Amino acid sequence: MQYHVDGALVPEDEATVSVRDRGFMYGDGAFETLRAYGGDPFRWDAHRERLQRTAETLGFADAVPGDLRERVDETLAANDLDEAYVRLSVTRGVQPGKLTPGSDVDPTVVVICKGLPRGGLDGERVWDGPASVQTVRTRRIPGEAVPADAKTHNYLNGILGRLELRKAAAGGEPADECLIRDTDGNLAEGATSNLFFVTDNGLRTPSTDLDLLPGVTRDVVMDIARGEDFPVETGHYSLDALRDADEAFLTNSTWEIRPIGTVDGISVGSGPMTKLLQRLFDERIEEQHY
Repeated sequence: MQYHVDGALVPEDEATVSVRDRGFMYGDGAFETLRAYGGDPFRWDAHRERLQRTAETLGFADAVPGDLRERVDETLAANDLDEAYVRLSVTRGVQPGKLTPGSDVDPTVVVICKGLPRGGLDGERVWDGPASVQTVRTRRIPGEAVPADAKTHNYLNGILGRLELRKAAAGGEPADECLIRDTDGNLAEGATSNLFFVTDNGLRTPSTDLDLLPGVTRDVVMDIARGEDFPVETGHYSLDALRDADEAFLTNSTWEIRPIGTVDGISVGSGPMTKLLQRLFDERIEEQHY
């Protein structure tokens, strides 16, 4: 594989960053993950803008390069990939080993990718089946401590949630995703996914006034649902609301729309709205990228 590191393509085994890079030392970096369909990054503008917002939150707004899209295209071409997972990382770069950032920023910018199946109407899912989901004790970090809409290299919140799944499995197969609540007990999100569920009244998803990261795929799904005049509600929901739902699913850039099979061992499963949204999502990908 060829990765893009600080403006140049290098072989995977030579793609390194300094041990004094603040992204490594402190998690002082911003990142985005996205999918490429037919060689074209999906919802590029939305991902680029969110990366920029995170960089602004961290105080290095000028570090995101203007030619980032070209670097993505070069990385895909170098690896002969049209269908891919792409990760973009921008850190504050190498600075002296102290917590307070220096005012001068020489950023580290990395683009990596790996192959995925084709998407769209003739595509394949990257997952084997509906997700098993389990609630965890780990709570979402309050936005007053770490801004919830900042996608930073410090992903310990989600890692701790996923580690709980491993411990709960006691050597068996852990659940596919953890379900993280906020400090008040409201449903928030998965470690790497947003949550939707369906009731008689329509489609439901936790509100962005909670401590969660609103995903790009989440926005697309809501746009599709509203375009079909499906009732869409955002709000504060309890765990029981999900357990009692008619259908439920998770969204992220890689999974797209993945049905939830069970929540804490309680069957939820797919249904007509989930299946319809999957088809409409696939149609949109097919129209825009193939």
